[in-house]
Amino acid sequence: MAIGWAPVLPLLWGLLQITSGNLLQHNSTVQVYSLNGKWALRNSNSSIKLYGDVPGCVHTAMFSWGLIKDPYISFNDIAYKWISHDGWIYSNEFTLPPNIRCASYNTTDITKYVSENNYVEIKFQSAVEWAKEKSINHSYGIPPKCPPDVQKGECHVNFIRKAQCSFSWDWGPSFPTQGIWREIRIEAYNLVNLEYISYMTAFDNSTSQWIIIIEPVFDTIAEKPLEARVAVKVPNLYLDHSHDVIIAPGEGTFEIIIKISKNASVNLWWPNGYGMQSGYNMSVTFNIGTEQVIQKTTKIYFRTVELIEEPISGSPGLSFYMKINGVPIFLKGSNWIPADSFQDRVNSDKLRVLLRSVVDANMNALRVWGGGIYESDDFYSLCNELGIMVWHDFMFACSLYPSDDWFLDTVKAEVTHQIRRLKSHPCIIVWSGNNENEAAIASDWFSIPSAMREVYVQDYITLYIKSIRELVLKMDGTRPFIASSPTNGKETIKENWLSKDPYDNHYGDTHYYNYVTDCWDWKSYPRPRFASEYGFQSWPSFSTIAQISSPEDWSYTSNFTEHRQHHAGGNMQMIDQASLHYNSPMNSDPIRKFQDTLYLTQVMQAQCVKLQTEFYRRSQSEIVNGLGFTMGALYWQLNDIWQAPSWSSIEYGGKWKMLHYYAKNFFAPVATSSFEDNDILHIYGVSDLSKDCSFKLALEVYKWDSLVPTYETVTEDFIIKSQSSGQIYQETVSELLQRCNSTRLNAVLVYYLLHDGEIYGSKNWHFLSSPKEAEGLLKSNITVNQGTYVFTLINSYPAAFVWLDVGNIAGRFSDNGFLLIEHKTAIYFYTWKPTTVAELEKALHITTLRDIY
Repeated sequence: MAIGWAPVLPLLWGLLQITSGNLLQHNSTVQVYSLNGKWALRNSNSSIKLYGDVPGCVHTAMFSWGLIKDPYISFNDIAYKWISHDGWIYSNEFTLPPNIRCASYNTTDITKYVSENNYVEIKFQSAVEWAKEKSINHSYGIPPKCPPDVQKGECHVNFIRKAQCSFSWDWGPSFPTQGIWREIRIEAYNLVNLEYISYMTAFDNSTSQWIIIIEPVFDTIAEKPLEARVAVKVPNLYLDHSHDVIIAPGEGTFEIIIKISKNASVNLWWPNGYGMQSGYNMSVTFNIGTEQVIQKTTKIYFRTVELIEEPISGSPGLSFYMKINGVPIFLKGSNWIPADSFQDRVNSDKLRVLLRSVVDANMNALRVWGGGIYESDDFYSLCNELGIMVWHDFMFACSLYPSDDWFLDTVKAEVTHQIRRLKSHPCIIVWSGNNENEAAIASDWFSIPSAMREVYVQDYITLYIKSIRELVLKMDGTRPFIASSPTNGKETIKENWLSKDPYDNHYGDTHYYNYVTDCWDWKSYPRPRFASEYGFQSWPSFSTIAQISSPEDWSYTSNFTEHRQHHAGGNMQMIDQASLHYNSPMNSDPIRKFQDTLYLTQVMQAQCVKLQTEFYRRSQSEIVNGLGFTMGALYWQLNDIWQAPSWSSIEYGGKWKMLHYYAKNFFAPVATSSFEDNDILHIYGVSDLSKDCSFKLALEVYKWDSLVPTYETVTEDFIIKSQSSGQIYQETVSELLQRCNSTRLNAVLVYYLLHDGEIYGSKNWHFLSSPKEAEGLLKSNITVNQGTYVFTLINSYPAAFVWLDVGNIAGRFSDNGFLLIEHKTAIYFYTWKPTTVAELEKALHITTLRDIY
């Protein structure tokens, strides 16, 4: 929440509540008056006056009135820093019925906030200046003071409960916004108000039946307890239950526990790829005396979640994986960051495009990262609907934090609110205390003086263990809690919540980044129990960058490209990694060369993350030198907050990078992958299926100058066991090449599964040499026959990393960035917004690897 609410407008209890954020649906006995719409807006000295939309923020209000340009364009993130350093005041006049103003009840007087003429004014102090003041007045420094200079950010973000990335990050700008960014309304009631209601389910092993746990939170104005009767109905489970309850004065909560009949057939909620996301309509009605009826309808889901940490045969340490409904699940997915610096620009349609892209890429999980925000209700509802499991950090990241009473009070209010708001969602499967803060202390990121270390250790334990963890254990017993990510899980607990090495691959989850070592070298990767962060950067496509830049910016070494890169050395890291295996762009046209360079960074990223993810999936069922049994791969990161180089697989605006198309294949329910070890080619199969399945493996060797394979073979039937990985083929590369009269330099291997004589899944390929050394790789001569949203590519010889681009037309292709080895290949385009065949034909541009040099 933006700074200003806590000191200026505390939570108002009683007859009138002015609230912001997600609230409940009420009946006629609670009168609700929306204050959304146009508000008067001025800066601290009233030199700027305008109107702004609520929900909204100062930046978007000024942009809509033409007082500033789009903050994302060019260097505007620097030019508009003054906005966040000023204070801003929202004010509004509204009308309430006379009986509301005249009523007199035992309630908090809010006339100091809402004046007699129905006028409210909300003052926002600069978050930057407020955090600076808190830091200066603190009895000791709490690192980091400021972000790295390359991020062009603001300081002291760890002193304020605001999106930590809003002060800048290594993939995002500094826009510490101010404004009423969620809904705001007045609620009037004279007896009792239902402020929250949570619904959870659990399986009672002692009775072998499901239970529903309903937890209402009431604010009661009455001086004496209220007698009420609650009725709960779930028609499709033949549940019709009612009993008496007592609602105490003040704010209070209690549990309603209802057992589902053992004879009822309960359909469970499953992650994407494992079953349906079944849910049941439920109504809960409170009849309070003869005066008030409160009813809430919702959808309720049944699922269990367990975090399994137990000894593994042949390996020291403990496992670390999730069971959903008793089934071990390999988590496949990515990490989620805020979809925009200005959250009023994020609507349900934008979220649906992004989250639909998650399941379209065969993912089943996202990690909501701890430097962002607690997302909107729409986000979690969509994850419920789509079967996306959510690993949920609390919003603390890459910093140490104070543990003073004032800070802990805000954290406890934050955590209490968010758990009450979110624990009904089956998609959330684990709470995590923070992002990388255990590792920050253990690895001494901030060069803490030895005399101060214990102070920061106690701050850490006070915040995450004694405060957040205690609240989670008290309020939500349906999902596990881990203190940090990365963490060693139970081993971290044994070491008093701060392990010596949170990156120990024998325990918990691991974050791993390595931009120097050749990403094609599978031996460079760790074998963790769970890979929760890893990745490589790339630039967005030219059409995305062109929207916020000018022709003078279109060079890889321009001031703009340096400015937009917030990761130190990131631009050269991409080029250096790409140069290991690909030729550099050589076009004499500088703009075309820039476009080709952006393309090449996406080629590099896609191939690197592909190889690393395939390695993690292969490690699912293996223990090698005491390491392995990997049960999760969440690459960093899914989405972008603006148009800039980052680790994302989806660009700002929703366009898929090459990596996201690759994810669709390497996260497929049944997939293959290959690697070499001492000239021996190994091909593995991996399956998420619930049963063993029989396949054959087809192998084809092509020379780079011909679409006719020089060698083809199909193996005998073999079994890929359910929910496991294992080797399905092995041969020395030299023997393979000898049989097909080819060399490493002039050939490429293609392989795929067959089931009942048909191709099963996607084709994969294995480069026998670096593409920059390939002999016979020719410039493309691809022609296109276009139908209604389908492109038929016609080619005469193989082409690598074939990339179809239709600029800013919203949608995605059925495949992209692929190895083209057939004379005719049909590629479909799935639109997200209306377009025409003519528009697609005009916009289509095709690039292949050989075209750039």
